[in-house]
Amino acid sequence: MYKEFLDSARITVLVENSVLYASQYWGVHGLSLLVEVYRGGVKRSILMDVGQDPQVLIHNMSVAGVDPGSIDAIVLSHCHYDHTGGVAEVVKRIGRRELPVIAHPSIFRVNLKTDPFLKYIGVRSGDSRDSIERSGGRLVLSRDPVEIMPGVLTTGEVKRVFGFERVEGFKTTTESGQLVDDEMMDDTSLILTLRDGLVVLTGCAHAGICNIIKHSIELTGIKKLKAVIGGLHLVNADEDRIKRTIDCLVEHNPELIATGHCTGFKAQVELYLKFRDKFKLLQTGLSITL
Repeated sequence: MYKEFLDSARITVLVENSVLYASQYWGVHGLSLLVEVYRGGVKRSILMDVGQDPQVLIHNMSVAGVDPGSIDAIVLSHCHYDHTGGVAEVVKRIGRRELPVIAHPSIFRVNLKTDPFLKYIGVRSGDSRDSIERSGGRLVLSRDPVEIMPGVLTTGEVKRVFGFERVEGFKTTTESGQLVDDEMMDDTSLILTLRDGLVVLTGCAHAGICNIIKHSIELTGIKKLKAVIGGLHLVNADEDRIKRTIDCLVEHNPELIATGHCTGFKAQVELYLKFRDKFKLLQTGLSITL
């Protein structure tokens, strides 16, 4: 069993589709979470994803009183532009040499969607490997879990166990030039271990939130799920998948579910009806202390 624990953590939403009521934040399709963790008198700040526009992220950091120079590492949950957009510029604004930028090795592949029309949605050309490293980043590309510090680790590739959590609608190209379904194996989540349970932070949960939770428990040996925070990519899910997902979450009985971005209105409604006071809607500016 994993035996390293954080004293506490604070999650602040810096980019999300919507914003807190009557705030000065900017909303844009995408997601970025500031993860501040505390252990043994030491504080570290991790940026999980950067949204799609660095100007929006930097503006929202300013409104939230966050100094870009305080960021100690960046985790990119997957390749999509609305999570990686402008990461090279963000690294430059942070201004640290050899800033760890953690992601899956396939994050720079071609990624497409074909409905309603062919569109490239992967990492943009301005955020290439070279651009990130020229800006001061040090890429840490791993299929395996990465321990960023004791009590904070990535999932690495998530095992696909639940058949209903299928990945659909994305394409990629092979080295031999074939166009094939993209199973989004780069989908990576962030795990925080607290003494009273696991906190699972997702970008879009393309791997499936039930798969992610199962994988996180197996990885750490910690069975108690404290919180799930992030996007669940149920925006186009049918009622059966939404029901199965909620049944899975009920089984794990988290203290908090905070979702938004790609989760979708129908799933959000069902999550609220099932979890009531345990449910929060992600919005830019929302801060959660654990």
